Amino acid sequence: MAIKDYIRERFFPHMWCAGCGHGIVLNGLLRAIEQIGISKNDIVMVSGIGCSSRISGYVDFHTLHTLHGRALAFATGVKMSRPELKLIVPMGDGDALAIGGNHFIHAARRNIDMTAIVMNNRIYGMTGGQYSPLSGYGTSATTAPYSNIDHTFDVVNLSVAAGASFVARTTAYHVMQMISVLKQAILHKGFSVVEILTQCPTYFGRKNKLGGAVEMMEYFKNNTTSVGSKAKQENPELIERGVFVRKEIPEYCSEYEKIIQRATIG
Repeated sequence: MAIKDYIRERFFPHMWCAGCGHGIVLNGLLRAIEQIGISKNDIVMVSGIGCSSRISGYVDFHTLHTLHGRALAFATGVKMSRPELKLIVPMGDGDALAIGGNHFIHAARRNIDMTAIVMNNRIYGMTGGQYSPLSGYGTSATTAPYSNIDHTFDVVNLSVAAGASFVARTTAYHVMQMISVLKQAILHKGFSVVEILTQCPTYFGRKNKLGGAVEMMEYFKNNTTSVGSKAKQENPELIERGVFVRKEIPEYCSEYEKIIQRATIG
């Protein structure tokens, strides 16, 4: 099946701003799915509200465009009722870790089999450029004109601590790595988290004087390094990317099926 078979062409051109990284994420995700060879009828994409969540409108899968912050809750219901389906849940930094933060940590704790993609552009792009849980200390936003004093979450550390059995990070610049990581995450049996650093030149870039999309992608190129690299030892400020955790632990739907069997036999 070709990539064009996975998209709803009638909804293009997309609504993302020029230079936004979310289109790159959509491209990488579709290429990962194409390379795996999953039938589009076996995929369910569940999204919430935000720039990132618009991705569900462009794919020709079974899709649910749900409430802000509740994508993982809806996805859990789908997975519990149809465990044979592949669940993909794209979220923004606010959708996943602000209003949706509680759902996020408990989905990780349960190790339910789905892929959570956190598209981290460090801003609420759709609603006016407010700061998010991932904006970071000292950054500027429309709701932090004199700088943000909230410290950021580390998505990788948070995911690991909450119990996710697959955790990875990549960027909109490192497209080939993105495709590889997404393939691994989708195929993993358990709760997979993939953080993708993406650029928002319209709000985050402009408010923080980081330049346009090209300059922001150059930042990803020059300020990230592979997990455990020598460069990270020499410069601790570099952001690591790659696969941080991959472990096999009991998956929630499989364990729930055992409970049903015990109750039926009993």
